[in-house]
Amino acid sequence: MNKTELANEIAEKAGLNKVAAKAALDACLVAIEEALANDDKVQLIGFGTFSVMEKPERVGINPRTKEKITIAARRTVKFKPAPELGN
Repeated sequence: MNKTELANEIAEKAGLNKVAAKAALDACLVAIEEALANDDKVQLIGFGTFSVMEKPERVGINPRTKEKITIAARRTVKFKPAPELGN
């Protein structure tokens, strides 16, 4: 399912028009993005939790040349699904 299909499902299930559903979805995604940018956790009960994780610098190997390279430290988003999500 892509973003447009998700917005259409929201419109159908919430009784909204497609424009309002897309605006609501966009606002939700922006709010999650801003919270993560501020190192906040976003916990959606019954769905899961989004959080920011720090990955340290590490040494990797270029598969073509077998040369060792340094992979820089970075921040990434982690998602932990709620136990109910899989049922």
